[in-house]
Amino acid sequence: MGQVIDVEKVLKRINDFSNERDWNQFHSIKNLSMALSVESSELVEIYQWISEDESNDISNEIIKNKAREELADIFIYLLKIASKMDIDLETAALEKLDLNEVKYPVDKSKGNSKKYSEF
Repeated sequence: MGQVIDVEKVLKRINDFSNERDWNQFHSIKNLSMALSVESSELVEIYQWISEDESNDISNEIIKNKAREELADIFIYLLKIASKMDIDLETAALEKLDLNEVKYPVDKSKGNSKKYSEF
């Protein structure tokens, strides 16, 4: 992919949008977490009744555009929650990957989908 996301730019737009509408009063971490869950479910709904092959067909512009919108909503809520909690998502993701490398060593996990507790 190689893309670089300007998180500060996106977060500023998110905050400006919320501030202009006086919506921050509704944006508790609890409410934002619930909204994130709803948007994630809307992403799942796109793929609920289609085949595995259809779900991987990125040339289907209708599905791709629906997924794009839901992914954007998920990203917006995720950034808003991380910002409110003062969590650096880049650091958190890299640290989580470090933990996953320990939980899922290549020699035990390569080519299978078992959970680490099943090794």
